[in-house]
Amino acid sequence: MYRTEHPKPQFQRNSWRNLNGIWEFRFDPARSGRQTGLYEPEAIFPLKINVPFCPESALSGIEEKDFHHAVWYRRSVSLSGEELKGRVRLHFGAVDYDAFVYVNGKRVGTHRGGYTSFYFDITDHVQEGENTLVVCAEDDTRDPLIPSGKQSDRFHSYGCSYTRTTGIWQTVWLEFLPEAHIESVRYLTDVTACTLTVRAKVAGEGTLCIRALYNERCVGEATAEGQDGDELILTLPLSEKHLWEPGHGRLYSLSLSYGEDSVESYFGLRSIRLSERDFLINDKKVFQRLVLDQGFYPDGIYTAPSDKELAADIERSLAMGFNGARLHEKVFEERFLYHCDRLGYLVWGEFANWGLDHSREDALFSFLPQWLEAVERDRNHPAIIGWCPFNETWDINGRQQRNELLSCVYLATRAADPSRPCIDTSGNYHVITDVYDLHDYEQDPAVFREHYEPLGKTDDLRFAQVFRDRQIRYDGKRPFFVSEYGGIKWSEEQGSWGYGNAPKSEEEFLTRLKGLTDVLLDNEHMFGYCYTQLTDVEQEQNGLYTYDRRPKFDPAVIAAILGRKAKYEEE
Repeated sequence: MYRTEHPKPQFQRNSWRNLNGIWEFRFDPARSGRQTGLYEPEAIFPLKINVPFCPESALSGIEEKDFHHAVWYRRSVSLSGEELKGRVRLHFGAVDYDAFVYVNGKRVGTHRGGYTSFYFDITDHVQEGENTLVVCAEDDTRDPLIPSGKQSDRFHSYGCSYTRTTGIWQTVWLEFLPEAHIESVRYLTDVTACTLTVRAKVAGEGTLCIRALYNERCVGEATAEGQDGDELILTLPLSEKHLWEPGHGRLYSLSLSYGEDSVESYFGLRSIRLSERDFLINDKKVFQRLVLDQGFYPDGIYTAPSDKELAADIERSLAMGFNGARLHEKVFEERFLYHCDRLGYLVWGEFANWGLDHSREDALFSFLPQWLEAVERDRNHPAIIGWCPFNETWDINGRQQRNELLSCVYLATRAADPSRPCIDTSGNYHVITDVYDLHDYEQDPAVFREHYEPLGKTDDLRFAQVFRDRQIRYDGKRPFFVSEYGGIKWSEEQGSWGYGNAPKSEEEFLTRLKGLTDVLLDNEHMFGYCYTQLTDVEQEQNGLYTYDRRPKFDPAVIAAILGRKAKYEEE
């Protein structure tokens, strides 16, 4: 079993080849393989691995969970003369952390960052017939300049740190394209004017043709002539308006061609606007019923066992009454975002910042390039309604975060994508932010209500000023929500944990859940919530589903609690 679907539904060519499946594999504990020539043809690779599953996972066929400072992959690929007529690109969805890629014994490129996609043009390195691909991945979860998210820095998982992921964990594929081709596209929609603006970078000389369809009806077309290196800007008036909104994807299909190159894509027509305390989607107040989704799987760790399971997690969330998620401490694969797009599922894009020492000046140089790669990759997805590069920048060995790090990343994010709001850091400590949020795991609904009763009446929100000396003051003029709450433990396993004292009965659980949630739903100045969490993850067992995705409670009962109309939505 391996992942066979195209990894980029929003930029898909027919001329591609999936390279997932069985590769040769070996560990390199001394991290000496690049010096000893493990990329050479005579090197010994004693193991087999099922790509794209990491060696720590059961689905990889290896399931070795210790620290792995370097791992190596190898496979042969036969290419035809027809495939070599144009350009050949070797793509990687994600490799954690430093990737060194070799083709036929020659290094073709390197990439740093465990969460973002990359490719190398290998046209000049391949030949008709057999070719050998070798990948080295080096990683050190304990390195303070490597953001590693929820990957454990101890041998065992503990608290909210879980099994590590090393090396390839998303799809590997080849792409064959003509000399004149489309390099990249950016989409900007205007709901009022009912238009789509496309910024397309092209290589070579040709005519760019763009055709938008809705339910197979042509609703807009545009063409432009291009030269090598141009960025062409085309605006398509759309003859039909179908808004993307929560619960309704209503995606438009998009066909792009440039010379002999052809790309299939899609977009959603929607707007996001902040107004005083309001977060508006298509100029409507929508209460964001979010759930914390960490994207871990018991048999694949970071990698879902199938495309079907990616979609199933969204469907599980919807069944419980949620309309979106915080994609937590991880950059999710594009297939997941595609399912969010088509289902009308709201998501906040986040990075895996834990593990990074936020108190160091040089953390900026490690973090920012990777984060901007993630923003560039995912900015065309309508489901993403906001960015959140950091989560809970706690002190490191008594040293506080560098405020300049957060503000610089915020400003760079807004410059890279002005179309969405950005939260500088979720929970704490805000330096400069479009949206003010808090994490609050108070388990007593009465005390929880006291925290937020002053909201809208005074800017001196007592609970928001817990870190008064560390973050900007809540001024009452930004949209506000509680972006983590609940986390109620429900498990019979010894050694598991959740927030607060575990309820003694299902009735007590539901009463507490309702009490906490009602506080947020009944506050007219609160535009959303985010419940912790969708599923258990290893020892953290405060999910509404178990780690293997069995519901702990009747989804309809939970949906009745979480999904009722919020005061914020009332006119």
